[in-house]
Amino acid sequence: MASVISYSGHQYLRHRLVLSILSGKTVRIEKIRSEDENPGLTDYEVSLLRLLEKVTNGTVIEISVTGTAVLLKPGVIAGGPVTHDCPLSRSIGYFLEPLVMLGPFSKKPFQLTLRGITTDQNDLSADLIRTVTLPHLQPFGISEGLELRIKRRGAPPGGGGEVQFLCPVVKQVTTVNFVEPGKIKRIRGIAHAVRVSPQFSNRMIDAARSVLNRYIPDIYLYSDVYKGEESGKSPGYGLSLLAESTTSAIHCAEAVSQPGGTPEDVALLASRALLSEIRQGGCIDRKHQCLVLLMMVLGSEDVGRCRMGEPTVRTIQFLRDVRDFFGTSFKIVPANPSDPSCTELMYSCYGTGYVNVNRTLA
Repeated sequence: MASVISYSGHQYLRHRLVLSILSGKTVRIEKIRSEDENPGLTDYEVSLLRLLEKVTNGTVIEISVTGTAVLLKPGVIAGGPVTHDCPLSRSIGYFLEPLVMLGPFSKKPFQLTLRGITTDQNDLSADLIRTVTLPHLQPFGISEGLELRIKRRGAPPGGGGEVQFLCPVVKQVTTVNFVEPGKIKRIRGIAHAVRVSPQFSNRMIDAARSVLNRYIPDIYLYSDVYKGEESGKSPGYGLSLLAESTTSAIHCAEAVSQPGGTPEDVALLASRALLSEIRQGGCIDRKHQCLVLLMMVLGSEDVGRCRMGEPTVRTIQFLRDVRDFFGTSFKIVPANPSDPSCTELMYSCYGTGYVNVNRTLA
Protein backbone atom coordinates (compact mmCIF):
# COMPACT_ATOMS: atom_id res chain seq x y z
CA MET A 1 0.00 0.00 0.00
CA ALA A 2 1.24 3.49 -0.81
CA SER A 3 2.38 5.73 2.00
CA VAL A 4 -0.43 6.54 4.39
CA ILE A 5 -0.38 9.86 6.22
CA SER A 6 -1.63 9.36 9.78
CA TYR A 7 -3.10 11.85 12.23
CA SER A 8 -4.86 11.52 15.54
CA GLY A 9 -7.71 13.57 16.95
CA HIS A 10 -10.93 15.00 15.54
CA GLN A 11 -9.65 18.53 14.90
CA TYR A 12 -8.86 19.81 11.42
CA LEU A 13 -10.66 16.84 9.89
CA ARG A 14 -12.01 18.87 6.93
CA HIS A 15 -8.59 20.19 5.90
CA ARG A 16 -6.99 16.82 6.02
CA LEU A 17 -9.67 15.20 3.90
CA VAL A 18 -9.42 18.02 1.32
CA LEU A 19 -5.62 17.82 1.18
CA SER A 20 -5.84 14.04 0.83
CA ILE A 21 -8.26 14.25 -2.12
CA LEU A 22 -6.25 16.97 -3.89
CA SER A 23 -2.85 15.31 -3.39
CA GLY A 24 -4.13 11.77 -4.02
CA LYS A 25 -2.49 10.48 -0.82
CA THR A 26 -4.33 8.15 1.53
CA VAL A 27 -5.00 9.57 4.98
CA ARG A 28 -5.78 7.76 8.23
CA ILE A 29 -7.19 9.64 11.21
CA GLU A 30 -7.29 7.79 14.52
CA LYS A 31 -8.31 8.44 18.13
CA ILE A 32 -11.30 10.53 17.08
CA ARG A 33 -12.77 11.60 20.45
CA SER A 34 -11.64 8.27 21.91
CA GLU A 35 -11.77 9.67 25.46
CA ASP A 36 -15.23 11.24 25.11
CA GLU A 37 -18.52 10.03 26.54
CA ASN A 38 -19.74 9.81 22.93
CA PRO A 39 -16.64 8.48 21.15
CA GLY A 40 -16.07 8.56 17.42
CA LEU A 41 -17.29 10.66 14.52
CA THR A 42 -20.27 12.97 15.00
CA ASP A 43 -23.26 12.99 12.65
CA TYR A 44 -21.99 16.04 10.75
CA GLU A 45 -18.53 14.53 10.20
CA VAL A 46 -20.07 11.33 8.83
CA SER A 47 -22.33 13.49 6.66
CA LEU A 48 -19.26 15.34 5.32
CA LEU A 49 -17.61 12.01 4.45
CA ARG A 50 -20.79 10.96 2.62
CA LEU A 51 -20.83 14.27 0.73
CA LEU A 52 -17.17 13.87 -0.30
CA GLU A 53 -18.08 10.38 -1.49
CA LYS A 54 -20.89 11.87 -3.64
CA VAL A 55 -18.73 14.53 -5.32
CA THR A 56 -15.83 12.16 -6.00
CA ASN A 57 -15.58 8.93 -7.94
CA GLY A 58 -13.76 5.92 -6.58
CA THR A 59 -13.11 7.29 -3.11
CA VAL A 60 -12.94 4.54 -0.50
CA ILE A 61 -13.87 5.53 3.04
CA GLU A 62 -13.47 3.02 5.86
CA ILE A 63 -14.79 3.89 9.29
CA SER A 64 -13.91 1.63 12.22
CA VAL A 65 -16.66 -0.14 14.19
CA THR A 66 -16.38 2.31 17.09
CA GLY A 67 -16.15 5.29 14.71
CA THR A 68 -12.89 6.47 16.30
CA ALA A 69 -10.76 5.85 13.19
CA VAL A 70 -11.32 6.66 9.53
CA LEU A 71 -9.29 5.80 6.44
CA LEU A 72 -9.79 7.71 3.19
CA LYS A 73 -8.34 6.52 -0.12
CA PRO A 74 -9.03 9.40 -2.51
CA GLY A 75 -10.55 9.00 -5.95
CA VAL A 76 -11.07 11.67 -8.62
CA ILE A 77 -13.24 14.73 -8.06
CA ALA A 78 -16.21 14.17 -10.35
CA GLY A 79 -18.49 17.15 -9.66
CA GLY A 80 -21.72 17.43 -11.63
CA PRO A 81 -25.18 17.81 -10.07
CA VAL A 82 -25.23 16.69 -6.41
CA THR A 83 -27.88 17.19 -3.72
CA HIS A 84 -27.12 16.71 -0.05
CA ASP A 85 -29.10 17.16 3.16
CA CYS A 86 -26.87 18.52 5.92
CA PRO A 87 -27.63 17.54 9.52
CA LEU A 88 -28.96 20.30 11.76
CA SER A 89 -25.97 20.08 14.14
CA ARG A 90 -23.80 22.25 11.84
CA SER A 91 -24.60 24.87 9.25
CA ILE A 92 -24.19 24.56 5.50
CA GLY A 93 -20.98 26.64 5.75
CA TYR A 94 -19.20 23.70 7.40
CA PHE A 95 -19.83 21.58 4.31
CA LEU A 96 -19.33 24.30 1.72
CA GLU A 97 -15.86 25.42 2.85
CA PRO A 98 -14.07 22.18 1.88
CA LEU A 99 -16.07 21.98 -1.35
CA VAL A 100 -15.01 25.49 -2.40
CA MET A 101 -11.43 24.19 -2.15
CA LEU A 102 -12.21 21.13 -4.27
CA GLY A 103 -14.66 22.64 -6.77
CA PRO A 104 -12.26 24.18 -9.30
CA PHE A 105 -10.38 20.88 -9.72
CA SER A 106 -13.30 18.62 -10.55
CA LYS A 107 -14.04 16.77 -13.77
CA LYS A 108 -17.39 18.47 -14.47
CA PRO A 109 -18.52 21.85 -13.11
CA PHE A 110 -20.12 21.57 -9.67
CA GLN A 111 -23.89 22.02 -9.37
CA LEU A 112 -24.32 21.39 -5.69
CA THR A 113 -27.55 21.80 -3.72
CA LEU A 114 -27.22 21.75 0.06
CA ARG A 115 -30.15 21.86 2.48
CA GLY A 116 -30.01 22.69 6.17
CA ILE A 117 -29.09 25.67 8.36
CA THR A 118 -27.72 28.65 6.43
CA THR A 119 -26.39 30.74 9.34
CA ASP A 120 -25.09 29.78 12.77
CA GLN A 121 -22.48 30.71 15.37
CA ASN A 122 -19.75 28.24 14.42
CA ASP A 123 -19.22 28.41 10.69
CA LEU A 124 -19.23 30.92 7.88
CA SER A 125 -22.77 31.80 6.84
CA ALA A 126 -24.01 31.34 3.29
CA ASP A 127 -23.94 35.16 2.92
CA LEU A 128 -20.23 35.43 3.71
CA ILE A 129 -19.35 32.51 1.47
CA ARG A 130 -21.20 34.26 -1.37
CA THR A 131 -19.81 37.76 -0.81
CA VAL A 132 -16.33 37.04 0.59
CA THR A 133 -15.11 33.46 0.07
CA LEU A 134 -15.93 33.29 -3.65
CA PRO A 135 -14.31 36.67 -4.50
CA HIS A 136 -11.16 35.38 -2.77
CA LEU A 137 -10.83 32.91 -5.65
CA GLN A 138 -10.78 35.65 -8.32
CA PRO A 139 -7.05 36.50 -8.04
CA PHE A 140 -6.40 32.83 -8.82
CA GLY A 141 -8.32 33.04 -12.09
CA ILE A 142 -11.51 31.34 -10.90
CA SER A 143 -14.42 33.68 -11.48
CA GLU A 144 -16.46 32.95 -14.59
CA GLY A 145 -19.58 31.01 -13.62
CA LEU A 146 -18.72 30.89 -9.92
CA GLU A 147 -21.79 31.62 -7.82
CA LEU A 148 -23.76 30.73 -4.74
CA ARG A 149 -27.52 31.21 -4.71
CA ILE A 150 -29.40 31.31 -1.43
CA LYS A 151 -32.75 29.78 -2.37
CA ARG A 152 -34.10 29.63 1.17
CA ARG A 153 -32.89 30.78 4.54
CA GLY A 154 -32.75 28.37 7.46
CA ALA A 155 -32.14 29.56 11.00
CA PRO A 156 -31.18 27.11 13.75
CA PRO A 157 -32.53 24.87 15.26
CA GLY A 158 -35.11 23.90 12.59
CA GLY A 159 -33.12 24.73 9.46
CA GLY A 160 -35.04 24.41 6.24
CA GLY A 161 -32.60 26.51 4.19
CA GLU A 162 -31.30 25.67 0.75
CA VAL A 163 -28.32 26.96 -1.22
CA GLN A 164 -27.05 26.18 -4.69
CA PHE A 165 -23.31 26.29 -5.39
CA LEU A 166 -22.07 26.52 -8.99
CA CYS A 167 -18.34 26.25 -9.63
CA PRO A 168 -16.47 26.20 -12.96
CA VAL A 169 -13.48 23.94 -13.54
CA VAL A 170 -10.03 25.29 -14.26
CA LYS A 171 -6.97 23.63 -15.72
CA GLN A 172 -4.57 25.41 -13.41
CA VAL A 173 -4.74 28.25 -10.89
CA THR A 174 -2.61 31.32 -11.53
CA THR A 175 0.13 32.53 -9.21
CA VAL A 176 -0.97 35.30 -6.91
CA ASN A 177 1.02 38.34 -5.84
CA PHE A 178 -1.14 40.22 -3.37
CA VAL A 179 0.99 42.44 -1.19
CA GLU A 180 -0.78 45.81 -1.07
CA PRO A 181 -3.55 45.86 1.52
CA GLY A 182 -4.68 49.37 0.52
CA LYS A 183 -7.07 51.53 2.54
CA ILE A 184 -10.63 50.55 3.41
CA LYS A 185 -12.93 52.42 1.03
CA ARG A 186 -16.37 50.94 1.59
CA ILE A 187 -18.38 48.77 3.94
CA ARG A 188 -21.21 46.58 2.74
CA GLY A 189 -23.52 44.35 4.70
CA ILE A 190 -26.56 42.11 4.60
CA ALA A 191 -29.08 42.04 7.44
CA HIS A 192 -31.57 39.22 7.32
CA ALA A 193 -34.50 38.44 9.57
CA VAL A 194 -36.70 35.37 9.06
CA ARG A 195 -39.92 34.53 10.87
CA VAL A 196 -39.52 37.61 13.09
CA SER A 197 -40.60 41.21 12.63
CA PRO A 198 -39.02 42.69 9.47
CA GLN A 199 -38.26 45.73 11.63
CA PHE A 200 -35.39 43.72 13.17
CA SER A 201 -33.32 44.17 10.00
CA ASN A 202 -33.70 47.96 10.20
CA ARG A 203 -32.79 47.99 13.87
CA MET A 204 -29.60 46.03 13.16
CA ILE A 205 -28.72 48.36 10.29
CA ASP A 206 -29.21 51.50 12.42
CA ALA A 207 -27.13 50.11 15.28
CA ALA A 208 -24.31 49.04 12.95
CA ARG A 209 -24.27 52.47 11.31
CA SER A 210 -23.95 54.15 14.71
CA VAL A 211 -20.60 52.37 15.16
CA LEU A 212 -19.25 52.33 11.61
CA ASN A 213 -20.23 55.87 10.54
CA ARG A 214 -17.41 57.23 12.70
CA TYR A 215 -14.86 55.69 10.36
CA ILE A 216 -16.14 55.88 6.84
CA PRO A 217 -19.14 57.43 5.09
CA ASP A 218 -19.55 54.88 2.29
CA ILE A 219 -21.67 52.29 4.08
CA TYR A 220 -24.47 50.41 2.40
CA LEU A 221 -26.28 47.81 4.47
CA TYR A 222 -28.85 45.81 2.59
CA SER A 223 -31.94 44.39 4.24
CA ASP A 224 -32.65 40.93 2.88
CA VAL A 225 -36.25 39.83 3.28
CA TYR A 226 -37.47 36.27 2.81
CA LYS A 227 -41.17 35.47 3.10
CA GLY A 228 -43.25 32.38 3.63
CA GLU A 229 -41.70 29.08 2.59
CA GLU A 230 -38.37 30.68 1.70
CA SER A 231 -37.72 31.71 5.28
CA GLY A 232 -37.15 28.21 6.64
CA LYS A 233 -38.56 26.61 9.76
CA SER A 234 -37.21 28.64 12.69
CA PRO A 235 -37.12 32.33 13.62
CA GLY A 236 -33.75 34.07 13.63
CA TYR A 237 -31.81 37.04 12.33
CA GLY A 238 -28.22 38.01 11.66
CA LEU A 239 -25.89 40.59 10.17
CA SER A 240 -22.95 39.95 7.83
CA LEU A 241 -20.52 42.80 7.19
CA LEU A 242 -17.61 43.16 4.80
CA ALA A 243 -15.10 45.94 4.30
CA GLU A 244 -13.40 46.34 0.93
CA SER A 245 -10.15 48.18 0.39
CA THR A 246 -8.84 50.17 -2.56
CA THR A 247 -6.89 47.08 -3.72
CA SER A 248 -9.96 44.78 -3.34
CA ALA A 249 -8.78 43.20 -0.11
CA ILE A 250 -11.85 42.03 1.81
CA HIS A 251 -12.33 41.65 5.56
CA CYS A 252 -15.53 40.24 6.97
CA ALA A 253 -17.41 39.60 10.19
CA GLU A 254 -20.85 38.45 11.19
CA ALA A 255 -23.08 37.91 14.20
CA VAL A 256 -26.21 35.84 14.68
CA SER A 257 -29.21 36.28 16.98
CA GLN A 258 -29.05 34.74 20.44
CA PRO A 259 -32.10 33.75 22.49
CA GLY A 260 -33.01 36.74 24.64
CA GLY A 261 -30.67 39.10 22.78
CA THR A 262 -31.69 42.20 20.84
CA PRO A 263 -30.96 43.15 17.22
CA GLU A 264 -28.78 45.99 18.56
CA ASP A 265 -26.55 43.47 20.37
CA VAL A 266 -26.09 41.51 17.16
CA ALA A 267 -25.20 44.65 15.21
CA LEU A 268 -22.68 45.89 17.79
CA LEU A 269 -21.06 42.47 17.98
CA ALA A 270 -20.72 42.27 14.18
CA SER A 271 -19.45 45.86 13.84
CA ARG A 272 -16.80 45.44 16.53
CA ALA A 273 -15.73 42.10 15.08
CA LEU A 274 -15.32 43.78 11.69
CA LEU A 275 -13.20 46.58 13.16
CA SER A 276 -10.94 44.13 14.98
CA GLU A 277 -10.61 42.12 11.76
CA ILE A 278 -9.54 45.25 9.86
CA ARG A 279 -7.09 46.03 12.63
CA GLN A 280 -5.37 42.66 12.06
CA GLY A 281 -4.38 44.09 8.68
CA GLY A 282 -3.16 42.23 5.64
CA CYS A 283 -4.94 41.49 2.38
CA ILE A 284 -6.88 38.43 3.50
CA ASP A 285 -9.08 38.08 6.52
CA ARG A 286 -8.44 35.43 9.14
CA LYS A 287 -11.29 33.13 8.18
CA HIS A 288 -9.91 32.74 4.66
CA GLN A 289 -6.20 32.31 5.31
CA CYS A 290 -6.29 28.54 4.68
CA LEU A 291 -8.19 28.85 1.39
CA VAL A 292 -5.73 31.39 -0.02
CA LEU A 293 -2.65 29.52 1.21
CA LEU A 294 -3.95 26.30 -0.36
CA MET A 295 -4.50 28.03 -3.71
CA MET A 296 -0.98 29.47 -3.49
CA VAL A 297 0.43 25.96 -2.98
CA LEU A 298 -1.55 24.67 -5.98
CA GLY A 299 -0.45 27.63 -8.13
CA SER A 300 1.75 27.44 -11.20
CA GLU A 301 5.46 26.81 -10.69
CA ASP A 302 6.41 30.26 -9.58
CA VAL A 303 6.73 32.17 -6.34
CA GLY A 304 3.37 33.35 -4.98
CA ARG A 305 3.32 36.06 -2.33
CA CYS A 306 0.58 37.30 -0.07
CA ARG A 307 0.44 39.68 2.86
CA MET A 308 -1.72 38.66 5.82
CA GLY A 309 -2.12 39.19 9.53
CA GLU A 310 -0.77 36.72 12.07
CA PRO A 311 -1.76 33.12 11.39
CA THR A 312 -4.57 31.63 13.45
CA VAL A 313 -4.03 28.32 15.26
CA ARG A 314 -5.95 26.64 12.48
CA THR A 315 -3.73 28.20 9.81
CA ILE A 316 -0.55 27.10 11.59
CA GLN A 317 -1.75 23.50 11.68
CA PHE A 318 -2.87 23.79 8.05
CA LEU A 319 0.64 24.86 6.99
CA ARG A 320 2.07 21.81 8.75
CA ASP A 321 -0.44 19.53 7.04
CA VAL A 322 0.28 21.08 3.62
CA ARG A 323 3.95 20.23 4.14
CA ASP A 324 2.97 16.60 4.88
CA PHE A 325 0.81 16.23 1.77
CA PHE A 326 2.54 18.43 -0.82
CA GLY A 327 6.02 18.91 0.65
CA THR A 328 5.65 22.68 0.27
CA SER A 329 6.94 24.99 2.96
CA PHE A 330 6.15 28.67 3.25
CA LYS A 331 8.61 31.44 3.89
CA ILE A 332 7.04 33.81 6.42
CA VAL A 333 8.74 37.13 7.15
CA PRO A 334 7.55 40.42 8.68
CA ALA A 335 5.86 42.53 6.00
CA ASN A 336 7.47 45.70 7.27
CA PRO A 337 10.78 44.90 9.02
CA SER A 338 11.50 48.58 9.71
CA ASP A 339 8.34 48.99 11.81
CA PRO A 340 8.40 46.73 14.90
CA SER A 341 4.76 47.54 15.77
CA CYS A 342 3.50 46.10 12.46
CA THR A 343 2.21 42.55 13.04
CA GLU A 344 1.52 41.82 9.37
CA LEU A 345 3.49 39.02 7.73
CA MET A 346 4.47 38.22 4.17
CA TYR A 347 3.81 34.61 3.16
CA SER A 348 5.55 33.28 0.09
CA CYS A 349 5.82 29.81 -1.39
CA TYR A 350 6.81 28.08 -4.57
CA GLY A 351 3.70 26.69 -6.29
CA THR A 352 3.53 22.97 -7.03
CA GLY A 353 2.18 23.57 -10.56
CA TYR A 354 -0.88 21.46 -9.78
CA VAL A 355 -2.75 20.61 -12.99
CA ASN A 356 -6.37 19.51 -12.91
CA VAL A 357 -6.05 16.05 -14.49
CA ASN A 358 -9.71 15.22 -13.76
CA ARG A 359 -10.98 17.82 -16.22
CA THR A 360 -12.68 16.42 -19.30
CA LEU A 361 -10.56 17.44 -22.24
CA ALA A 362 -12.49 19.74 -24.55
